Amino acid sequence: MSLYGREPIDMTMDNTAQNTSMKRVLIVDDVPRNIDLLREILSEHYQVQVAKSGRAALDIIAHKTPDIILLDVMMPEMNGFEVCEIIKSNPETADIPVIFLTAVTDVENEIKGFEVGCVDFITKPITPITTLSRVETHLRLAENDQRNKSLIASRTQELDDALESAVSMLGEMGHLNDTDTGIHMWRMADYSAALAKAAGWDEERVELLRLAAPMHDTGKVAIPHSILKSPNKLSEDEWKIMKSHTQIGHKILSKSEAPLFQLAAEAALGHHEKWDGSGYPYGLMGEKIPESARIVAMADVFDALTMERSYKKSWSIEEALEHIESSAGGHFDPRLVTLFLSIKDELKNIQEKWRKKEQELVQK
Repeated sequence: MSLYGREPIDMTMDNTAQNTSMKRVLIVDDVPRNIDLLREILSEHYQVQVAKSGRAALDIIAHKTPDIILLDVMMPEMNGFEVCEIIKSNPETADIPVIFLTAVTDVENEIKGFEVGCVDFITKPITPITTLSRVETHLRLAENDQRNKSLIASRTQELDDALESAVSMLGEMGHLNDTDTGIHMWRMADYSAALAKAAGWDEERVELLRLAAPMHDTGKVAIPHSILKSPNKLSEDEWKIMKSHTQIGHKILSKSEAPLFQLAAEAALGHHEKWDGSGYPYGLMGEKIPESARIVAMADVFDALTMERSYKKSWSIEEALEHIESSAGGHFDPRLVTLFLSIKDELKNIQEKWRKKEQELVQK
């Protein structure tokens, strides 16, 4: 079965063009004399494949991708425009340059051709100089385009890696006194992303929250060690300082106008607010608390409960979910609690994924 549908392959390859370093040109035309002429022009310079119908062309493309396609516009059953639309709709073949072969030179056909994705036209009657020039030009342009895309992809990956590193550093700033920083941050981020997805967030915003969530405690970097690690109950003044980490984190993160850091700032400011208004720093109630903060708050508490610390044993997932369910309408948004309970299996999978990563780190 091909990518485009099943049909016997109608394909020929010029015997003189066996050099695998040669570019492959696919000629698609239902008129034998046109095929013969084009093959004669091109076979000295390129590997030539031939299809006598649109369906056959799609089968050839699915089996062995050509570097460029010369495609007749007027063909029975499936015309060139339809074939081109199918080629361009498939991400695997969308970048193949298509040159239309046509005897019709009106403006409407040209507009239609470019709309469906062709790069050029060769007007019949076909001439060697024009054909070779157009093919060579568009192969070179396609190579340059692919080179640029690869460069952009490489640079984008470098930027993504740098951004993730920056997020890790900011996240760890807020957990300088914790013994389980990186694993906790990214596990909690995965819980946040899973809940955001269940809440109907689009994929792009879910991924933004996955990166933003680890930065929610950034403001703790400004809280004195004596308060963060105090073994005693905090005094009123100390508690006031402790609570200020939400506003400090917001101040730090909101200095950037990038959507990621704006979302992180929002979560940092509101992740200690509670649905019933008993949280801090502003005592916001209900939906006045940004949903990002409500999500991060729940994920953070869930992860803290299920994580073993020097001063406590870890809770089971079931115990942690029971606690969260009992806190619906008080600490947590009731709707988000229901959604969180509904993704229990996903939460287990996330926990198991990070448990294995922890083991790998210990073994190293």
